[in-house]
Amino acid sequence: MSNDEIRRNIIENYIDSYNSFEIENMLKDLDENIVFRNIANGEVNLTTKGIAEFKAQAEQAKNLFSRREQKIIGLKFGADEVEAEIFYNGTIAVDFPNGLKSGSQIELGGKSIFRFAGDKIIEIEDIS
Repeated sequence: MSNDEIRRNIIENYIDSYNSFEIENMLKDLDENIVFRNIANGEVNLTTKGIAEFKAQAEQAKNLFSRREQKIIGLKFGADEVEAEIFYNGTIAVDFPNGLKSGSQIELGGKSIFRFAGDKIIEIEDIS
């Protein structure tokens, strides 16, 4: 199996686990020192460092949605990173401070950049 195939499988497992709220399975291919950044409208609005912070944030975020789905539209493979074009849709489970109400549907396009060291993800940037 090539590096690209291994990394594709790792990313697909991560996203499938995200979609099904399986936090422990999301973590299995992450490096202990994983760095995660969420970037919306050009602004970094969330950063975690290390697996414990990432897990805590993922546990908190899963309660915000009753359903969520990321779909991979395309993948671009580089030497140590993979850029995934993503379409996201979900159903909000709680009222948000910005006025979105429980039961509201959201849809976003964006990309996720996965950086690797060997077969472990060392950094994820979600950009919308």
